[in-house]
Amino acid sequence: MIRLARPDDLPALINVEIEAGSLFRDVGMAAIADDDPGSVAELAVYQEGGRAWVSVDDGDRPVAYLVAEVVDGHAHVEQVSVRPSHARRGLGSALIETLAAWARERGLAALTLTTFSAVPWNAPYYERLRFRVLEEAEIGAGLREIRRAEAARGLDAWPRVAMIRPL
Repeated sequence: MIRLARPDDLPALINVEIEAGSLFRDVGMAAIADDDPGSVAELAVYQEGGRAWVSVDDGDRPVAYLVAEVVDGHAHVEQVSVRPSHARRGLGSALIETLAAWARERGLAALTLTTFSAVPWNAPYYERLRFRVLEEAEIGAGLREIRRAEAARGLDAWPRVAMIRPL
């Protein structure tokens, strides 16, 4: 089941992020696996704004989540993560579809995200969900700023792309 995140869910989302991030170690990206998963305070901004969703297990515990913001007039996937123990069950795509419905209700024309281009569960996965890589000239000011911040954090040590999915 997918629902809006509650304040009491936020600590669990950090654990989801740590577990999901650990998979990067398997593809030679230990620095990403060890990256700061963020804080409850950072997640609270999305939760309080109604832009944080969780997929929960039968005990109502989060096993996947998505947080989003509006960037350049599009719903932007800031982060989507799934516990490895719950991967390959369609939870990530269901969260993306939840965001798509939210975006349509608000008259937003597309979803965007940034991701690693060569990691199988990143860009190739999003392409299966009907995202495409944005050409440099198509990237808006807000998305450019996100890419600059990612580069400053060292994420560009591996190839990254910005992607869009029209709605």
